[in-house]
Amino acid sequence: MPDIRYDGQTYPLCDGQSVLECLIAHGVSVPFSCRSGICQTCLMRAEVGQPPDAAQKGLKPALKDRNYFLACICNPEEDLTISLPGREVARTPATIVGMELLNAEIMHVSLQSHGQLEYRAGQFINLYQKENLARSYSLASLPGEDPHLHIHVRRVPEGRVSSWVHDGLQPGDTVDIQGPSGDCFYLPGAPEQGLLLIGTGSGLAPLYGIVRDALAQGHTGPIRLFHGSRNRNGLYLIGQLQELTRTYSNFEYTPCLSGGYVPKGFTSGRAHQVALSEVPRLAGWRVFLCGHPEMVKVAQKKAFLAGASMKDIACDAFTSNAITG
Repeated sequence: MPDIRYDGQTYPLCDGQSVLECLIAHGVSVPFSCRSGICQTCLMRAEVGQPPDAAQKGLKPALKDRNYFLACICNPEEDLTISLPGREVARTPATIVGMELLNAEIMHVSLQSHGQLEYRAGQFINLYQKENLARSYSLASLPGEDPHLHIHVRRVPEGRVSSWVHDGLQPGDTVDIQGPSGDCFYLPGAPEQGLLLIGTGSGLAPLYGIVRDALAQGHTGPIRLFHGSRNRNGLYLIGQLQELTRTYSNFEYTPCLSGGYVPKGFTSGRAHQVALSEVPRLAGWRVFLCGHPEMVKVAQKKAFLAGASMKDIACDAFTSNAITG
């Protein structure tokens, strides 16, 4: 099996282990978050040796050319000497300018980046608590309309980063961010296309940005947003979304509750089930799925069976890590 050389030490790679798993197993502290090749927190560079193509999925061509790879999905076939990213993927300082509880679990955080940050609503940034501990949060803000970056941070039980955000951060603090990344955003060019957006929990964050982006760019096709939770307390931004429905005739918002009691004005059922029953034929539609991984997985399959092309289904599964969430 190949060996991994990092920071002057050599670590044997066990059968089936990723580079990230190998380093963690040997007690090496390196940044990581999702462990599924999405957030790019575990980005590393091969100084000697060639990482497999699969480990460079989603990276910009300039990073691929410099042998960068994602450690969590890297299963090398040869020895690698690796290092952490250089200046071309440096982190950017940002100042906390506002914090507001949106419900009992979700904190709305506004950040002012110290550097120029070009992004699309719905993409995500990595927020660092310290050098090797970060989490990915989707951007609910809209470039050109919102003066600051907006993220929604759900408190994860025993989560180190989310607990730090809720209990330790305050306006005026400076943090490090990295990004943006991700392909979950509005694509102009087909203004008449139907848009179906389904989210649970803080999965509303990117969807809120995407909806406002589409409307701001003059989208004329139907836009249907379904946001779900077990009970009323798990939903948020209800007033803002209802205001958008009054302002734009092509936008419709459906808050869904899967628990026992469903008050007037809410729909009973899981968000993806309600959405796919109300919009059963999705040929030609673009679909956005954000939130709990199991919901995203099931809804992606059902949307495809309902006629949506796989290239028109954008997914953003919100994974959590029991150790460092």
